[in-house]
Amino acid sequence: MFEAAIYANRRQKLMSDVESGVILLMGNPESPMNYLANTYHFRQDSSFLYFVGINLPDLAAIIDVDEGRTILFGEDLTVDQIVWMGPQPTLSELGAASSISEIAPAKDLASYLGKAKTAGRQIHYLPPYRGENIISLFNMLDIPPSRAVASASEKLIRAVIAQRAYKSEEEIQQIEIALDTSHAMHVAAMQASASGKYEREVVALKESVAYARGVRVAYPVIFSVDGQTLHNHYHGNVMQDGDIIVNDSGAESPMYYASDITRTIPVSGRFTDRQRELYEIVLDSEVRGIEAIKPGVRFLDIHKLCARILMEGLKDVGLVKGDPQEIVETGAYACFFQCGTGHMMGLDVHDMEDLGEQFVGYDSATTRSDKFGMCYLRMARALESGFVVTVEPGLYFIPELIDQWRREKKFEEFINYDKLERYRDFGGIRIEDNVLVTDDGFRILGKPIPKTVADVEAACAM
Repeated sequence: MFEAAIYANRRQKLMSDVESGVILLMGNPESPMNYLANTYHFRQDSSFLYFVGINLPDLAAIIDVDEGRTILFGEDLTVDQIVWMGPQPTLSELGAASSISEIAPAKDLASYLGKAKTAGRQIHYLPPYRGENIISLFNMLDIPPSRAVASASEKLIRAVIAQRAYKSEEEIQQIEIALDTSHAMHVAAMQASASGKYEREVVALKESVAYARGVRVAYPVIFSVDGQTLHNHYHGNVMQDGDIIVNDSGAESPMYYASDITRTIPVSGRFTDRQRELYEIVLDSEVRGIEAIKPGVRFLDIHKLCARILMEGLKDVGLVKGDPQEIVETGAYACFFQCGTGHMMGLDVHDMEDLGEQFVGYDSATTRSDKFGMCYLRMARALESGFVVTVEPGLYFIPELIDQWRREKKFEEFINYDKLERYRDFGGIRIEDNVLVTDDGFRILGKPIPKTVADVEAACAM
């Protein structure tokens, strides 16, 4: 945990921004895999971590804005539980570490909320994503499960984002600790990838690097020769010379801050001429996209810049024709680049996505497009100092998409389908770094992870 005063100050600002009513912060319960006692690895809700800091299940907190008090609800372990789980700090001790002096039994939470509701006080809560918490809201506040997300407090959502979007020095340190582990994971993967190995062998190595440092991965590892599938979690392919691997993986820090790095690896240790040609296009897009970051620049424009650079490169290769900017504006670029260029990152790898992308990644000046590809942008709003974002352009050759667009004669004025046919089995390339927006520009976080052709090939040869 951070110093207790940090949590107290965060809650004080939250009370000031919300102005009145009762704020309910629901921690996560344990979640069974296949029976009650066999649970998934526990991970606390990120907003609960941000304002309370305690990574234990079955807790909730009330921040009473009108009365200026915070109450932690939960139970100390019984002797029976200690037999199985070992001794744990008491709730009073945990509360003190978060500057919370009021502790109450879990059963008193419903009564507290019931009295507040009867008194006509507004109860603010964040959109729930766990079924157990949706049921708890129904039991305590009579909110139908089908309305649980829609009834969340927009005022609280905006107040939470107004703090969590801007990373403090302590938070940046945690992200860079996570990135240090990610560096070791990615270098290990470059060294271990080889023809004849299963993808899962390298995935196991990468995850063991994180576990050996006492942390876990921040999201399920993407490591696949089928890099054209953007979120590919299948690891059963045997790698062969001539394959390239999209390796999208990052560790959490000991305080649960994420990192999110992608590198593309030639299985043989050296890129083929065709792979190198397209890799250099993606690398140029990523580097120039990062260099364009500064406060006031819309991330939507960063995305369009990265997409235009990709199309300029593909025009040189002969896969597209016409004006690269027009290819972007019409949406034809999405045949090759279907996702967004990046997203916020912090306690969540897609930071605060549970609060709603329309609040996190968009604002009154930026609305979401309905065009294929452009509609997947998680982040479009103007950048501000203190934001941490990912920059991750890529090229993806998806046979099913290529076939459909060709049948429909879609964007024939821009796409050279005859030549594209020879790339249908290419796979994908993605390169990604984590970037802090500073007062006058940007800083790439973490120590450099090999990404130039020469550096990647050198790491593979180690």
